[in-house]
Amino acid sequence: MAFDGITVAALCCELNNVLKDGRVNKIAQPEQDELLFTVKTLSGQVRVLMSASATLPLIYLTDANKPSPTTAPAFCMLLRKHLTGARILSVTQPGLERVLHIDMEHRDEMGDLCTKRIIIEIMGKHSNIIFTDSEGVILDSIKHISAAVSSVREVLPGRDYFLPETTNKDDPLTITGDRFAEIIRSKAMPVFKALYMSLTGISPMYAQEICYEAGVDSDIPGNSLEDEQIKGLHNCITGIAEHIRAGEFSPEIVYENGMPAEFCALHLKSYEGCETRSYESISRLLTDYYAEKNAYVNIRQRSSELRHIVNTALERNVKKYDLQCKQMKDTEKRDKYKVWGELLNAYGYSAKPGDKSITINNYYTGEDETIPLDETLTPAQNAQKYYDRYNKLKRTYEALSTLTVEVSMEIEHLESVLNSLDIAKNEDDLIQIREELIESGLIKRKMSSKKVKIVSKPFHYVTEDGFHIYVGKNNLQNDELTFKFANGSDWWFHSKKIPGSHVILKREGREVPDHVFELAAAAAAYYSKGADQDKVEIDYVERREVKKPSGAKPGFVVYYTNYSMAIAPDISKLTLVQ
Repeated sequence: MAFDGITVAALCCELNNVLKDGRVNKIAQPEQDELLFTVKTLSGQVRVLMSASATLPLIYLTDANKPSPTTAPAFCMLLRKHLTGARILSVTQPGLERVLHIDMEHRDEMGDLCTKRIIIEIMGKHSNIIFTDSEGVILDSIKHISAAVSSVREVLPGRDYFLPETTNKDDPLTITGDRFAEIIRSKAMPVFKALYMSLTGISPMYAQEICYEAGVDSDIPGNSLEDEQIKGLHNCITGIAEHIRAGEFSPEIVYENGMPAEFCALHLKSYEGCETRSYESISRLLTDYYAEKNAYVNIRQRSSELRHIVNTALERNVKKYDLQCKQMKDTEKRDKYKVWGELLNAYGYSAKPGDKSITINNYYTGEDETIPLDETLTPAQNAQKYYDRYNKLKRTYEALSTLTVEVSMEIEHLESVLNSLDIAKNEDDLIQIREELIESGLIKRKMSSKKVKIVSKPFHYVTEDGFHIYVGKNNLQNDELTFKFANGSDWWFHSKKIPGSHVILKREGREVPDHVFELAAAAAAYYSKGADQDKVEIDYVERREVKKPSGAKPGFVVYYTNYSMAIAPDISKLTLVQ
């Protein structure tokens, strides 16, 4: 999610606690719209990253350094001139705006104390970093905004700085109950939308959370709410405001299907039950969130070529399978043609020349049956024609009986590869999937390239009572886990009739409690194509019961006796072993 006013408030609190009374040691501008301040504080040296990027504006504390250009940009040189050695007085936020003010004190050329301010505006494509004097006059900015670009305000040296109030939103930190009731009753839109459209710093996510806590349907129009409902909403907003004023934040990342979906500065009750990770530092949260998000985006981009190859082959095989099934349905008439041939050989003498059909008693069923005839042929020739048609359909049926099974298995294999691509976490995982596709003939190995060394490992989880659970990331790992790693007495899990990973529960001579079976089944559900369902049916059996047919595709197995359970795809109670 984008930065909202509550996230900025948490950052303001953290930055003020860490940076206050620190001195600016270094200033760098690694990117065109990015600054990196190094500040010496009483507790040690810290770095502050500020970005006015249109796609990802942000500010947070970071441990990482970034290389800077050999020649510093003019804005960076100006900041170095004024702020090197400056003492940070405070970090503040006006209202709940997505804006931070960093006030600093330094000595000018005459040795007199004076103050300057860095203003970080985190506003999407309108984000900026502005440098002003104590009177609010702009000295410079990382982005120059002229009147030709914006009719609202100019951001140029010499202009007075002001925060544009174009949205006419109220401050949730100070709004009264009467004023809140007035603005909500004036909105005919859904109440959650009325909240974030009317209050500064409230994002759609927090608007939904406020409705959830107040027990109000978020889709009800604001102007149709009862007094008690409006009062409940205002009480929730007041509660949020109290947490912000007291600096009581509880940053956490919310995960969906193992991927970071949302981050928040205050605990969200509406996400209870989801996988979450809590942080003491909002800066550390942002660092991890964007690192994980970028890693996920990068791996999806890197896997796009493999995904395209697999999807193309899958579409081709699905079309082939549909055509084969249609042809197979047509062969259902073959036995009828054989019977007609026999009946014509037995009773065809009763047909007269030129007849287009003949009605004969079918001695198999005891009923009369009308058989079409070709009037240009004799009864014997008509019988042979039906025999020929029967033999052709019989040959087609026999061929299709084998081909449909082969194509069906190929579709199942390709769908399992797509599932592997969905759960791939890094480049090593993709290398192993590519190797599988090469071995399957979907990709040709380059003449100059050798078979790569596989370093990707299965997921390894451990339960609270010490049982180890392993999950294959792809079909090659599935075969390795099931037939080389697992013992015959270990337990094997897999999603029923849908693609998924092989999951091994190591028994290690211990009696397995029921709740551990459920945890292993949940892992099998989580790493399957049914991960977005409420419950997934899982088959499980002792490993010794699982067999691999000769010549079968990687990951394909058979078993003839098993237990089953329906389980939610939730692995929050499992600990990942790195």
